[in-house]
Amino acid sequence: MQKEVFTEYKAEQFLSKYLPVAENQLIQTINEIDFNKFKFPLVLKLISPQALHKSDIKGVRFVHNKDELKNEFNSLIQLAKEKHFEIDGILVQGYKEGHLLIVGGKKDPTFEQVMLVGAGGIYTEVMEDISIRACPITLKDADEMLKELKYYKVLDGYRGKKVNLEKLKEFLVKFSNVMDKNKDITELDINPLIVNEDIVEIIDARIVFQKS
Repeated sequence: MQKEVFTEYKAEQFLSKYLPVAENQLIQTINEIDFNKFKFPLVLKLISPQALHKSDIKGVRFVHNKDELKNEFNSLIQLAKEKHFEIDGILVQGYKEGHLLIVGGKKDPTFEQVMLVGAGGIYTEVMEDISIRACPITLKDADEMLKELKYYKVLDGYRGKKVNLEKLKEFLVKFSNVMDKNKDITELDINPLIVNEDIVEIIDARIVFQKS
């Protein structure tokens, strides 16, 4: 069996048919940025099949003005050249504040499609705070999954603003349906999913399809 990997841009295009994705734009030059859609601060990401873990190679940059935008854009292009990466372009996103989660799915030999939710961002491996279910799930399952997390206290407003838990649970149910209805997906990683009191949005994603 062959595999096809969707990098962030292609993965988010696919997922946007089913799930909320942070607005983005893939550019080849700075002049292409639509400043009617985006305001500073911005996030720039190197999009390449060889850069699936962008933060590990400093492939994600935060910019606050046009001077930083020019410098960091050129720096990312230079990084790709030094590493001999094929690049699809630079992805532009608006910067948003919130809590970071990981939501993932994979094909399991016993349970078919399964999914997980947990504390996300760069500390995913360190915290190992996750909950797992077979797909598809119900809203009740989603509620139980979140309450199994140590991180749930933070999401529920401990020493901060409570996130929109209802939207988050609805997201998890929809995610489980994507996995259940697309049996050719062997891996689906969303890290991070950003959540706050208003939004639940995919910030970064990767999908692996099994091709016959």
